Amino acid sequence: MNESKVLLIDGMALLFRSFFATAMSGYYMINSKGQPTNAVHGFVKHMLTAVNHFNPSHVVCCWDMGSTTFRTEMFSDYKGNRNEAPIELVPQFELVKEVAASFDIPNIGLSGYEADDCIGTLANHYRKHGQVSILTGDQDILQLLDENIEVILMKKGFGNYAVYNPTVFFEEKGITPLQMVDLKALL
Repeated sequence: MNESKVLLIDGMALLFRSFFATAMSGYYMINSKGQPTNAVHGFVKHMLTAVNHFNPSHVVCCWDMGSTTFRTEMFSDYKGNRNEAPIELVPQFELVKEVAASFDIPNIGLSGYEADDCIGTLANHYRKHGQVSILTGDQDILQLLDENIEVILMKKGFGNYAVYNPTVFFEEKGITPLQMVDLKALL
């Protein structure tokens, strides 16, 4: 891959954000098969807005592949405080991957791992070939920042972003991206 600009999308972050933005009002778009589509609709809008805004040469979407990961095997209470996904969201998990694939966007996920693990692996690989941008709502991803990796945190609404590189991160947080790992461990 020549000098590239890869956009890695945290699919779960976009999907959950899109679902809860509309579900709070009880609004669920339903397709002809009776399947809810509000999260998929919002996902596509977030994705296309980001692609138009950041103009990447390549886009990859990463997904969690179930609730059991190597972390839950090591520590049974890992994310134990989280509720199950709402029943209206569950059927949208596979539908959104079909939609991403229809845009020729690869869906990456590995059983036993989280989307964050895939994002970290891909970011580390692609940074050697060009610029990597990670679109997410998850601040844990900030630990991946480096010279060729930026993190785009979604803010409320569409097209509102906080874009971080190592310099911006240090100016705002007073720590380096690598220290984020220590901070999360202490928290």
